[in-house]
Formats: sequence, C-alpha cells, structure tokens
Amino acid sequence: MEQNFFERVYEVVKKVPAGKVSTYGDIARAVGAPRCARQVGWALHCNPKPVVIPCHRIVFSSGSVCTGFAFGGPEVQKAMLEAEGVEVSEDFKIDLKKYRWEGD
Repeated sequence: MEQNFFERVYEVVKKVPAGKVSTYGDIARAVGAPRCARQVGWALHCNPKPVVIPCHRIVFSSGSVCTGFAFGGPEVQKAMLEAEGVEVSEDFKIDLKKYRWEGD
C-alpha cells in the first residue's frame, strides 16, 4: 500500500473528535478506498505519531475495540476512550449509535 494512502488515513483519523469513534471501514470509505478496511488497520498499526493521530478512536464495525491494540492492548484502548467520555462495556464494546463520528 502506498505511503500516500497512509497519509490520507492519518488525515481523516486526526479529524475524529475526542468522545467519538469511527470504524476501519468508515475511514476506508472516507479516503476513497471502501474495500480497504484492513489496510486502514495496517496504517494505524504503523502510526508514526500516536499522540497526534488518535488511532485509539478507531474500532471494528461491531463496535468492539481492537483485541491487538498496538499501543498496549484492549484495556489501554478502553481506558483511553473512557477518559474522553466514551462508554465501553466490560466486553470492550462501544454503542456506535451513540458514539460514532459520521464525518465533518
């Protein structure tokens, strides 16, 4: 996957506000690559600026946090989201109807 794709992913992810989440598929559609959710995941795994690019706000389409969250596991992602006001269930799920960011 070209570096330009990664940069487009990072630009969209930076727009997801605190207190909201988006899905890998949402980000893929936003960058014009609707069938590339897995590549979005890889781009976020390679995130060069974890503080600047809030990859912890990206979840699976089921509302589940990532079981292999690259920066500390699902517990860390859950804690980061909860610190921003996102409710995460004990089984690591988020109510997408309540917290999903739909774009600008």
